[in-house]
Formats: sequence, C-alpha cells, structure tokens
Amino acid sequence: MNGPTPAQGVVFDPNPAGTCPDETAARLVATAYETIRSRYVEGRRQIAAAGLAADGRVYVGVHLEAMVGCYSLCAERAALAQAAVYTDQPLVAMAAVRYPKPSEGGPARIVAPCGGCRELLSDHAPGLRVVVPREGRGLLVPLAELLPDKYVGTKWATTPANYHQ
Repeated sequence: MNGPTPAQGVVFDPNPAGTCPDETAARLVATAYETIRSRYVEGRRQIAAAGLAADGRVYVGVHLEAMVGCYSLCAERAALAQAAVYTDQPLVAMAAVRYPKPSEGGPARIVAPCGGCRELLSDHAPGLRVVVPREGRGLLVPLAELLPDKYVGTKWATTPANYHQ
C-alpha cells in the first residue's frame, strides 16, 4: 500500500517545506516529502530523507523497518549510502520527513536525525547541515550543533584525501 488516501480518513496538510525560510531547506524537505508521500507503506516505510551533495545533486533514502527493530535502516543512512555510490562529493545538507500513519491523520512533519544517524553522518559528512523542526519552522543548522561532543576514535585519519570516496 502506498500513502494513505483521503478516503482512508487522512487529511492532507500542505507540504512541510512551506515552514522553511531557507531555500535549500525547503528544497530538501519538499523532495523528502514527495518521496515518502509516494513510497509510504504502513509499518514498513514512514520516513524519507534527501541529502544535497556539494555538486548540487540530491540523493534520497527511505526508512526500512525490520521485524527485529535494531536491523531497521534509517532514511538518512539510506540517503548517505546512495550518495556514496553515485558521487565523490560530500553531502552538505539533509532533511528528513515523517509521513503520518493513517490512524494519526495529522500532517507530515520534519524530523531531526536520530543519535546513530548523527554519529554516522558526522563521520562521512562532517560539514553537513541538517533541517530540524524548531518553533514551528524547518531550520537548517550545523550537524555539529546536534552532536557537540562527538566520539573521536583512532580508526581513521581525520581528513584523508579520499574521505568522501
């Protein structure tokens, strides 16, 4: 089943991109919204993310729910993986949108990345800005603001020449 229809009791509110004062944020939110609106499956796919690479291309991913929750894949990670396959350019901005379940009936909404995604995104896109819901608006903020005390291991050099490859 794709996204719920008005016949199923869902009231479609405007795309949450309208809450974004920043053009980049609005573009990414609109892309994530359109992706999840068309790819939503209750209990399987509820969130989509759109990531903007430095070259201007946008990569999308959807949340994939697993029967064993710890094996679910976040939309942000899926978008990051897609970018890693198709470009050598780092992601510079990202937005994620959660589509409402039919029983909720509310609008789609912007969601911030979870803690695990914050760590992974900061490993692979340290300069990334993410759209977060604040005071009823979608604001683009540095990922580092959401992860002030990032874990720094010793596995990798901090800025190898092939960091984004």
